[in-house]
Amino acid sequence: QVQLVESGGGLVQAGGSLRVSCAASGRTRSTYTVGWFRQAPGKEREFVAAISRSGGNIYYADSVKGRFTISRDNAKNTVYLQMNSLKPEDTAVYYCAARGGPSVVTGPTGYDYWGQGTQVTVSS
Repeated sequence: QVQLVESGGGLVQAGGSLRVSCAASGRTRSTYTVGWFRQAPGKEREFVAAISRSGGNIYYADSVKGRFTISRDNAKNTVYLQMNSLKPEDTAVYYCAARGGPSVVTGPTGYDYWGQGTQVTVSS
């Protein structure tokens, strides 16, 4: 089993920055790929970004490309999502997810483990 814990969410003004973290514990060798997803009230969970274990493969949703940066520190079993130039439409609960396979996928059904989520609120 793998446990994922997100942290770093909060309230920020539009144009500001925030970094959320995802710390993994347990069978972390299974966390080949880690993704970030978000879900706003009344909306479906959507893909934000994903990174392979080596960091060599990274994908972003078009809506965050150029503003968000995903990175990982395997020594700390932690994945980060740096969010800059935040917009009110970025407001959501942000979840990290991990999958045991090496491929980077963008669909939530491709992930085996999920964190509990952290709230990010961007005020206008």
